[in-house]
Amino acid sequence: MGQKVLVIGSGAREHAIAHALLRGDSVSEVTVASGNPGMELDGIRTTQINESNHAAFISFMQHNQYDWAFVGPEVPLIEGLVDDFAAAGIKAFGPNKAAAQIEGSKDFAKQLMARHNIPTAQYRTFDNLEDSVAYVREHGAPIVVKADGLAAGKGVTVAMDVDTAITALDDIFIDHRFGKAGAKVVIEDFLEGQEFSLMSFVRGTEFWPMPISQDHKRAYDNDEGPNTGGMGAYSPVPQIGQDVIDTAIDTIVRPTVEAMAAEGTPFTGILYAGLIATADAPRSSNSTPASATPKPKSSSPSSPAISEQPSAPSSTAAPPPSPGTATMPPSASSSPPTATPSTSSRVPKSPPSPSTTPPTSTTPASPTATKASSPPPDASSSSKPPPPTSSPPKTRSTQSSTSWTRRECFTATTSVPKR
Repeated sequence: MGQKVLVIGSGAREHAIAHALLRGDSVSEVTVASGNPGMELDGIRTTQINESNHAAFISFMQHNQYDWAFVGPEVPLIEGLVDDFAAAGIKAFGPNKAAAQIEGSKDFAKQLMARHNIPTAQYRTFDNLEDSVAYVREHGAPIVVKADGLAAGKGVTVAMDVDTAITALDDIFIDHRFGKAGAKVVIEDFLEGQEFSLMSFVRGTEFWPMPISQDHKRAYDNDEGPNTGGMGAYSPVPQIGQDVIDTAIDTIVRPTVEAMAAEGTPFTGILYAGLIATADAPRSSNSTPASATPKPKSSSPSSPAISEQPSAPSSTAAPPPSPGTATMPPSASSSPPTATPSTSSRVPKSPPSPSTTPPTSTTPASPTATKASSPPPDASSSSKPPPPTSSPPKTRSTQSSTSWTRRECFTATTSVPKR
């Protein structure tokens, strides 16, 4: 008999994950808590449990003899749901409370990267309006203002001028738009280049990279609107070369996995690296548990399958998915924009074809380099092309012809390499 899995969450992300799990031979039953009516139309069971009621999740899984849980949303991860599952002897796929800090605090993530020389934008953290405004005036624009804590993907302002940055700081410190999430702000240099997302299944010091994707968060044409939880994402991303991906794995993903383990907070789950392919090398704009982002929906059709689960291990950490092939259903975004887009917004043009080479698409990194060095980050700006007008392919993408095989696992070293 196959495994019984509880998927926690209610959005399109959880819909896609549940659908893929049900396609696997090793899973016989999937229930989503709390789910949504669209899942039921797709034959997925749902049950109503409040995300903050950890005791109810534990009782449900024990009473109904579920084998393990997949935790999607960031809030229960940061509140320690995986820890509570472990204390009750329940296996769960997702980071514990200590490891989930990389999502719960941008300052935590930036400090981690700084301690381990992981390439990222230069930054400063502030806990008051006066000092942050003074820094913005001194630094100038373009500049990026980020609420430190969870803000449903809407806590980032990409300011092309000083006034916009100061308005964002007023929203955070005076209007308290993001509540406790805005107790601190991270102010970053603006990196110029193609944005892309690189997600990996991670278990301690092992990680399995997925094909990259590119998401678009700002509403309206030409990225002129406010940040949202996600306006759409697509994969593959033909304008990002394999050499850039290899360099990102060696200089950002691997060191981040190593750093988390070395500091006593090994990560289990899907780690998302938000990256910018700058003119000299890829740099990290942020790292979070990817199950807390919309990107898995676009990468999963060409990623290692979550539908082929190995048998349950003896530890309380659920296993990472074994590589295979998965197909995800199209589903609506669960995170609405902060402002209603104009009904006259036009459908953007498709991105360049694989034969086209955009001016900022690649870096001169060598694909054979195992630990590429990186110069200090510089102030710059970020740009990316509009998403394609057609849906992503439902089969494994051609981009997956990478330097690693579908079944290759990367293992981090016991110490963080110096670059």
